[in-house]
Amino acid sequence: MQIIIFISAFLIAFLLLLILIRYSTLIGINDVPNGRSFHDKTIPRSGGIAIFCAFIAVQLFFNFDHFIAYIYIYTAISLIFIIGFLDDKFGISPLLKFIFILLATIILYMHDIKITSIGEYFGYDLVLPVWAVLPFTFFAIAGFTNSMNLMDGLDGLAGSISIVILLAFLSLGLLHDDTLLISLSSSLMASIIAFLIFNWNPAKIFMGDSGSLTIGFIIALLSIFSLKYISPISVVFIIALPLLDTFIVMTRRMQRKLSIFLADKNHVHHFLFNLKGDVPFSVILLASLQAVFTIIGYQLRDSDEFISLILFALLFFVFLNLFDQRLKHRRIKKISKRKFSKIRKKILRQKNHTEKKI
Repeated sequence: MQIIIFISAFLIAFLLLLILIRYSTLIGINDVPNGRSFHDKTIPRSGGIAIFCAFIAVQLFFNFDHFIAYIYIYTAISLIFIIGFLDDKFGISPLLKFIFILLATIILYMHDIKITSIGEYFGYDLVLPVWAVLPFTFFAIAGFTNSMNLMDGLDGLAGSISIVILLAFLSLGLLHDDTLLISLSSSLMASIIAFLIFNWNPAKIFMGDSGSLTIGFIIALLSIFSLKYISPISVVFIIALPLLDTFIVMTRRMQRKLSIFLADKNHVHHFLFNLKGDVPFSVILLASLQAVFTIIGYQLRDSDEFISLILFALLFFVFLNLFDQRLKHRRIKKISKRKFSKIRKKILRQKNHTEKKI
């Protein structure tokens, strides 16, 4: 049955994407180039519609009992898709997005999908107080949902990263015979694979917020659901790259006393693209890096959580200092200061020499 669902999701998404590309002007959801764009022509950004519709359709047609049993999960996912679609079509405020994510989180919380512990350290399970469970769960879901949105900056990047992460959750589902993990991860992965055919550089269509927010929310949901099998730190490694990128960008914005919601070009993918100038190279390298993190997380699922936490902190430190757009500017500024200092000294020597002659 899962193979049928996988193939069906791929075919439905593929056909919908062809239609969305063909009739993009009628749909009216397009990405117009701006200062942060890597493309120079208007491209439809309605790919999220195909991903979501294929993902839902296969559950309705081939897995209806599962769909009814977990209707609350699909309702929460649908809320996120709706707000993403509205943002693509009309443009909405970040506050309204967070309100919808909060509503979706409350739906999950009411059905016992929540974060109650942040791991076991030195033999002690750090259980969250009852009053902190919902806020912490919302913070985690909203943070990762937004991080996938931020990763959608190069052709094929968000899709490739998502597939790597979903493979880990599919493996967990197969290992523990968990139908929910298997169904969600396999059907979403099939839809994204179809999308990547049209999104690989040069892209014919983008996923838009309707795609990136929906994918981010589903991965956040799978992360929480997988906590009954693996440790929180293991999950953090499995979804590491979007988290690291978001943490680093937010840290730099706070260092510069800027709004954390300010759009900029200081993400990891911007750094790599500026270094190499090659979109496919940057995407393949980052997807490979995510694969390394995911494998580490999968292997650490039964390891000491304190050591794993230290390892992740070290990774954050390395990324923060390695992928820094300011390094180049600082080097240029330093060289310019040095040159200015030499010219100034030369002028002073010539001036002193002239005064001595007089």
